[in-house]
Amino acid sequence: MNFDEIRLQIAGFQKCIMLPIIGAGFFLTFFSLLRRHRLVYTRAMDNIADTIWLEINLGAIRRNVQRLAQISGKPVMAVVKANAYGHGLINVSRAVLKEGVNRLCVARFEEANVLRMAGIDAPILVLGFTSPEHAVEAARLNIGLTVYRNQTAAQYAEVMAGEKNSLKLHVKVDTGMGRLGLFPEEAPAFVMQLRLKKNLVVEGLFTHFACADEIQTKTTEMQLSKFNKVISELESGGFRPAIIHAANSAAALKYPEAAFDAIRPGIAIYGLDPSDEVPLPAEFEPALAWKTRLTSLKVLPPGSGIGYNCRYVTTKKERIGACAVGYADGLRRRLGNIAILRGKRISQVGGMCMDQSMYQLDGVPEAQAGDEVVLLGQQGEERISAEEIGRSWDTNNYEVVCGLTARVPRYYIDE
Repeated sequence: MNFDEIRLQIAGFQKCIMLPIIGAGFFLTFFSLLRRHRLVYTRAMDNIADTIWLEINLGAIRRNVQRLAQISGKPVMAVVKANAYGHGLINVSRAVLKEGVNRLCVARFEEANVLRMAGIDAPILVLGFTSPEHAVEAARLNIGLTVYRNQTAAQYAEVMAGEKNSLKLHVKVDTGMGRLGLFPEEAPAFVMQLRLKKNLVVEGLFTHFACADEIQTKTTEMQLSKFNKVISELESGGFRPAIIHAANSAAALKYPEAAFDAIRPGIAIYGLDPSDEVPLPAEFEPALAWKTRLTSLKVLPPGSGIGYNCRYVTTKKERIGACAVGYADGLRRRLGNIAILRGKRISQVGGMCMDQSMYQLDGVPEAQAGDEVVLLGQQGEERISAEEIGRSWDTNNYEVVCGLTARVPRYYIDE
């Protein structure tokens, strides 16, 4: 990276910081995001001095967005909640918008506000509940909110009375998730009443599929049927919201009839499978690698305890290495985590520490302190995927990447 690139990025950060900020909590969140997200490089990274870091390829994310748009033939509403599934909210959002994404989706108003403070002016939809206290600010910042309760709708109308801006709303219908949303039979009347309220605009209608990532199709087909009935009733009453959306990543791949006006993918954008039953096509690219360094290497005698509570005891002379990664970074506190060192798999031994973990290195005699260790990603011919880690942790790939904590530096390439 040359000096001009660095200066341009820093100037952008200064511009962001000068934007209006609501409360010290928002400022701290925003400053933390900027501080932990390194400048974007346009070449593969080397000579990183950190002892733990993430490498995120924005080029892979952009190409995944292209593939999803081609598959569905519809605009993409990119889900970037939870710090863009651990990949970095601001940098990922900028990357997908360059690929023609027409809307960003987050879970909470605070996430949307961080995007606005970063100078991102694209339409944003908050998928979760937003307190009426934020409604006026949401309207001012062109942030769309989700609504599904009469009480909340009335409160939005009350606080928006007399405002010069209108609040854009997307009505959520619960067709079978059992989470947020109106029952389908309630939705048409709710929408029609909402349209009568001053300074409230019904921009969208949506639902969320509970089982689109499963082989069985009965549940999703039932949900689609309920949702289509709501749309038909609204159209019979002379109204159709401008943006009807339902398809998550799995549905975008498996149910073309669920695409409606736009698809709403999350996990697939990052090159990760929606599930084992609904994997991504082979051309999709995982965008994230998680790496650390070997910071210590010792040959310990038989009978040596390793880590807290000595949960592992050497049975012979053993080479034990320490790496700068622990459960405070997102590595699950369990026995048997796997990593790659010098192209070979190594096993974690002993109790996981907050900031460090230990590995048995007898199978890698050439290892040296300072070596790169891959926790997620590829080194040589060996590869560890988020899906593999999720299975070993008895969870899924979503939890693996979303659990990568803010203190882990993110480095970006675009290739």
